[in-house]
Amino acid sequence: MKFNGYRRPDGKVGIRNHVLVIPSVVCANRVARGIAQQVAGATWVEHQHGCTQLGADAELTFRVLVSHGTHPNVYGVVVVGLGCETIRAQDIAAAIKKQCPYKPVHLVIIQDEGGSVKATAAGVSAARAMISEASCLERELIDAAELILGTECGGSDACSGISGNPALGYASDLLINAGGTVVLAETTEIIGAEHIIASRAVNPQVAKKCYEVIKRCEDLAKKMGVDMRGGQPTPGNIEGGLSSIEEKSLGCIYKAGSKPLQEVIGYAEPITKKGLIWMDTPGQDIEQITGMVAGGCHLVVFTTGRGTCCGSPIAPTIKVSTNTQLFERMSDNIDLDAGTIILGSETVQEVGQRIFLEMLKVASGKLTKAEVLGFNDFAINRIGPTM
Repeated sequence: MKFNGYRRPDGKVGIRNHVLVIPSVVCANRVARGIAQQVAGATWVEHQHGCTQLGADAELTFRVLVSHGTHPNVYGVVVVGLGCETIRAQDIAAAIKKQCPYKPVHLVIIQDEGGSVKATAAGVSAARAMISEASCLERELIDAAELILGTECGGSDACSGISGNPALGYASDLLINAGGTVVLAETTEIIGAEHIIASRAVNPQVAKKCYEVIKRCEDLAKKMGVDMRGGQPTPGNIEGGLSSIEEKSLGCIYKAGSKPLQEVIGYAEPITKKGLIWMDTPGQDIEQITGMVAGGCHLVVFTTGRGTCCGSPIAPTIKVSTNTQLFERMSDNIDLDAGTIILGSETVQEVGQRIFLEMLKVASGKLTKAEVLGFNDFAINRIGPTM
């Protein structure tokens, strides 16, 4: 199986050709957005981080921002800084350029430019030139083995573990059979089902890591001194028919299909192995997607029973409804309906095949509904206090 993508000079593959505007700090969000909104074809991220962060927390923010700039779905980058922040725009731009010397990277410092108006103008000029260059690139046939898929379920309901997630799991198996990579995440939504995933680990070390990340997650919840219920499962999950985190988890892991688990990696860490990978992320949808994309996922398939509109600034996000009523009610936002499994008009395998073929179409340039509507949600997992 093949798709039409972009082969980068370093050999990596992209399925989009974005010019991305990255603010190094929350104080630069407005200028970054202003630049992207004035240049057709540009996209941007916004976040609340970048200053008064220390240690591992600052390192994580830096890594996520750099990873979005170096992502193969991105042609070129404009990095915007205020000029006095902890995570300096100069360092982000230099790290992107070091990892991807072929990639155009332009730096805008608001204080040096003389304010937000002049900084926006400078960024618009740079982004406009990059868009013009990017538009000259042509897609080429690329083997599906080079695709990295992120899997997500958000706003789950009682149908998620019966329709959408098993169908996505079948599509995940198809991609792995073709030589590709699939990422399972949402550690909080694997609690109670970790033994099932661990039983599929390729060796005892990987199995041990499965239990370690679950224990860390549970210990963190206990340390906070609060009941996870209400956060996991959410009120919407409960209204949708899920009774406990274990029930939610047993449905969640169906997204991972049936293949062996090759590795367990940390949040936003690079995805380097083929096959099934578990990334240790929060259950919060946007933080999870941001982490998977930072790790290298080209696209995301997102199953939902309650409905969701979110997307990614640089990775197309395919929405799959777990019930047909949702698909009909939120047709502006949902790409595919897996509720046909509940109705008995399609099998899990038939819907899984449809999802897989849709993935190849999207990888070849078809826009998802989240892309058409401009959803570019972005959130970095915060692991330390603001100082």
